[in-house]
Amino acid sequence: MNEFEPNPPRAAAKSGVGDHTGTESAAAHGAADTAASDEATHAQSATQALPPGVLPVVAVRDTVLFPGTVFPLAIGRATSIRAVQHAMHAESPIGILLQRDAETVDPAAVDLHEVGTIANILRYVNAPDGGHHIVVQGLQRFRVLEFVEGQPFLAARVEPMVDPEEQGTEIEARMLHLRQQAIEALQLLPSVPQELTVAVQSVGSAGALADLVCAYLDTSVGEKQDLLETADLAARIDKVSAILAKRIEVMRLTREIGQRTKATFDERQREAILREQMASIQRELGEEGGKSAEVAELGKAIDAAQMPDAAREIAHKELRRYERMSDGAPEAGMVRNYLDWLTELPWAEPEPRPIDIHEARRVLDEDHFGLDKIKQRIIEFLAVRKLAPHGKAPILCFVGPPGVGKTSLGQSIARAMGRPFAHVSLGGVHDEAEIRGHRRTYIGSMPGNIIQAIRKAKARDCVMMLDEIDKMGRGVQGDPSAAMLEVLDPEQNSTFRDNYLGVTFDLSRVTFITTANMLDTVPGPLRDRMEIISLAGYTESEKFEIARRYLVRRELEANGLRAGQATITDDALRQIIRDYTREAGVRNLEREIGRSLRHAALRIAEGATEHVDIDADALDAILGPPRFDNEAAMRTSTPGVATGLAWTPVGGSILFIEATSFPGKGGLILTGQLGDVMRESAQAALSIVKHRAHELGIDEKHLGRLDIHIHVPAGATPKDGPSAGVAMFTALVSLLTARTVRSDTAMTGEISLRGLVLPVGGIKEKIVAAAAAGITRVMLPARNRRDFEEIPAEAREHLEFIWLERVDDAIAAALEPAHGKTETEAFNAI
Repeated sequence: MNEFEPNPPRAAAKSGVGDHTGTESAAAHGAADTAASDEATHAQSATQALPPGVLPVVAVRDTVLFPGTVFPLAIGRATSIRAVQHAMHAESPIGILLQRDAETVDPAAVDLHEVGTIANILRYVNAPDGGHHIVVQGLQRFRVLEFVEGQPFLAARVEPMVDPEEQGTEIEARMLHLRQQAIEALQLLPSVPQELTVAVQSVGSAGALADLVCAYLDTSVGEKQDLLETADLAARIDKVSAILAKRIEVMRLTREIGQRTKATFDERQREAILREQMASIQRELGEEGGKSAEVAELGKAIDAAQMPDAAREIAHKELRRYERMSDGAPEAGMVRNYLDWLTELPWAEPEPRPIDIHEARRVLDEDHFGLDKIKQRIIEFLAVRKLAPHGKAPILCFVGPPGVGKTSLGQSIARAMGRPFAHVSLGGVHDEAEIRGHRRTYIGSMPGNIIQAIRKAKARDCVMMLDEIDKMGRGVQGDPSAAMLEVLDPEQNSTFRDNYLGVTFDLSRVTFITTANMLDTVPGPLRDRMEIISLAGYTESEKFEIARRYLVRRELEANGLRAGQATITDDALRQIIRDYTREAGVRNLEREIGRSLRHAALRIAEGATEHVDIDADALDAILGPPRFDNEAAMRTSTPGVATGLAWTPVGGSILFIEATSFPGKGGLILTGQLGDVMRESAQAALSIVKHRAHELGIDEKHLGRLDIHIHVPAGATPKDGPSAGVAMFTALVSLLTARTVRSDTAMTGEISLRGLVLPVGGIKEKIVAAAAAGITRVMLPARNRRDFEEIPAEAREHLEFIWLERVDDAIAAALEPAHGKTETEAFNAI
């Protein structure tokens, strides 16, 4: 084979035998190499000739030498220098072995692979910087039989590996395919030496061709060593062909990507040149149109928008920038979008809109049933806006459970004021930019939700509903509730600055109305800027009127029915309210009415009938069996069970406190997923019972030998708060005295260790829930009398209220007379 020194192998062989990958630095290692050379020369003179079959071995890093190839190597280890100098002196070949770990500084026999290449040293050079370089030519594979000790360098007894004789058409076919692959790969590479192409085409041996291709493959050292160790010729050619096919595919894709990138760049450059030439021709012909007309139109829109001076100045500045930009410039679209936003916002001072108080009252009565106090407050709000149109009106915040009409109240206010209505949902918002907007430096940036809603409403004095303000979050992008402080502050929102616009926008003429289900998650400073208006749940009669006046008509239209095709009787509506829904609002009621009417629509669509009258008897077949019943009487029929009242974010509800006892050591067990405050209330209730055991007729001695278990059902629902204290105390006394709690009575109130009943919150929601559950007597803390006026009139008429000063009042009013043995008497009997 012809000798040549191609660039790729030379680059690959930079990591020869040395302490570094490549040629060593003369400054760092010159002195060490000189000393090593002297030592090697001295050792060589004293070394005898090696036994037959033993070769001096040079360990190399990151380089695999194949038979028939020429590689340069840089050597730096003293043992390697001695081995090379011995081979030069004895005019014998050397063995090239790859290290298993390239990081090993002084490899031993176990650190080297067993298969290497026998090589002739073609040239040995001592560099001026003290380095040692050799050029070697691979001759034949060998396998190490054993390493020979007693030499100043690595030496091994080796067995040459002879390539099998090439025979058969399969070897010839594999060789032809590999040659074609190698030529294709060389054609895909830039700046390939002509000698290498000639060498690939002229090699006549299959094994030599495989070794030549292996030497120049761009693959890992481990894969090359595997190819060197593959003795079977067919298997070796197959492995080389597979690796080469993968590299050819990568090179093809690389070339295609490069060509596409170049073509795209050339096309853009060509387009820019043509656009510039076209603009020059239009200027020469005096036919400047297109963008000039667009710029003129934008200028007129800016002047017609009646912007403030600062905004108009910025708009004209951006317009001049846009005029100088090429249409193909990436920033041109961003500037045009910004100008569109500026020109489409309602900057002009809105014209006064008259407010008719009588018409506003009519609209509210038409859209909503009941809510008299809420409507009165809204009428007062509108009256102030009528008398002081430019005054700083308060921000109304409607708080109540879902489905009570908070959002529809905002729509009614907008209709009563004759203004556009804008709705902004704040649920789940956790980025400040959703309120203030994104800066224009970002791709796809937009104004915040406030400016977007005003643009959509096309009015600066719109009524804007900020829905679910209690469900805003906080994230790494900022706190949106902090941004809302400026929006909802009448003293600041006249100079609201959106980050996208970059100029101030007056929000003082916007009528803001917010809604929330609960105020606990609304920050204090934000809550302080709003006037809270609470909406309690509806009573049964209010739900009936809402269903009869609004919901049935709405569901008839939604299901494609006319008023004469289907009707729902009053008894059916009342039964749906009582047996199929249990909620503060009317959303589920509307769904159940819709289900009933869909049943009627199906029968009419099938042609079975022309009119469907849905009465109470038909509900079982349409809606199924009743989902709710009056379980208070059933669950309080045994001692130890009391009915309490609870407040939740979706309205009030009743809950049952169950107590039981069994022999033990006076312990208390609490279950039902109770919070810390509620657990403390149970402990306080038991302490009062123990302290007053004698007064209550309970045997103190045996009370200490009972374990008491208090459970609050619906264990999957977390519960907390102090308002169940009275109910827990009553349940314990009922258990220990064998006196049942009246089934028509529910109670709420916090207790103290002195036996006082303390006030609690959520009275209105709790009373509405008690009335809906069929309760007729309610025991409340005496200090909650101030909340009596907030209770709906219907509930006040149908419920008996018992005001509690001390826990003794609760026992006297709630417990039935004793009819059996007390718990302690039963325990003594045992």
